[in-house]
Amino acid sequence: MSLRKGLIIFILLAFGANAVIIARSVNQETLSSLLAADKSMLLVALGVVFLAWACDAGRFCVLALAAEERVSFRMGIVLTWLNYFGSAVTPMQSGGGPFQVYVLYKKGVPVGKGIAITLIRTMLTILILSLAVPAALLWNPAILEGSRFLKGVVLYVFVFILAVWALIVFTIARPDVFKRLGNAVILWLKKIRLIRSTRRVIGCIRWLDRETDNYILNFKLAFDSGKSWMALAVLLSVFHLLALFSVLPVLMHAVGLPFNYAQTVATQAVFMFILYFVPTPGASGVAEGGGALLYSTLMPSHMAGVMSIICRFFTDYLSIFMGIVVVIRMLGWGVSEGLARSPGPYSGIAGQPDAAPPAGVREPACLATLHKDAAPEAEALKESPSGGGR
Repeated sequence: MSLRKGLIIFILLAFGANAVIIARSVNQETLSSLLAADKSMLLVALGVVFLAWACDAGRFCVLALAAEERVSFRMGIVLTWLNYFGSAVTPMQSGGGPFQVYVLYKKGVPVGKGIAITLIRTMLTILILSLAVPAALLWNPAILEGSRFLKGVVLYVFVFILAVWALIVFTIARPDVFKRLGNAVILWLKKIRLIRSTRRVIGCIRWLDRETDNYILNFKLAFDSGKSWMALAVLLSVFHLLALFSVLPVLMHAVGLPFNYAQTVATQAVFMFILYFVPTPGASGVAEGGGALLYSTLMPSHMAGVMSIICRFFTDYLSIFMGIVVVIRMLGWGVSEGLARSPGPYSGIAGQPDAAPPAGVREPACLATLHKDAAPEAEALKESPSGGGR
């Protein structure tokens, strides 16, 4: 999906859902409550959002230190905004990683370390939520009461998370098997002609081999030599989530609604857990409509919809807007479009995906035959009028 298309879909779904929510839930009582709200609490909500950004930026910094790299706090803020923007324009909020790794690479962080840093950051959040959500549901089963659909979604998400963690453990425990499986997939893609050039196949296999080694090396480095930094990253992850989940109680206090802080945090934890796996760009549409549905367990229905919209404005829309500013000023729309379109999240970042490995490094066995197949292609490129240039 292109960057422009993803952004358009996000905006249309978000505005459409917000319009429906306002039309169906706002009444005179809603308007009276909003007009009588304590406007100073909006500044408190904004301050809580700044705190969430700071915790996320700090998490980038300490994870980089765990990987023996340095990322400034200012760059951590930029990476945080880029993550929101990339997540907003891609299905299942998967697009933040390529933007972050690209910027880290431009700042001198190797691609393998960049992948490890961004992956660990995301998995920390998912791990905390995957532990918090069952506890929240046991403590307050009413969160999903009366909604068979939400119960089914939570079950699907748990299965998905178990599969992701199994894959991560598998790649670390048996990297050789993972590489062979990856190479088999690449060769199969060539067989069905989704990858036509033998030289491209060689480049893909080398890239997979090199970056798998880098990813595993840096994943282990972060946990083996950076245990104290990892502990701090976990702590910052918890504070980051608590800051985000505190925006709704602040807004409820602003309009004079009673609330139970623990209950609001638990409800939002369940909701965020679900949103990570919604297929629409940035979970748009579902985030607004689902928020109105779930928040009705915390407040009157005539306030749930508008509070969902205002809360999402503070926790997501502001960050996405800042991400757009960073993309335009720092990366440019062309580079960003390329990152969003890339078949793999980090393809081409290293610059020379088909370069030969360093001396003494054994290549995957399947490359021997491919090198022979690639020789005629190379000769044809040399003899072509364009000289093989792009």
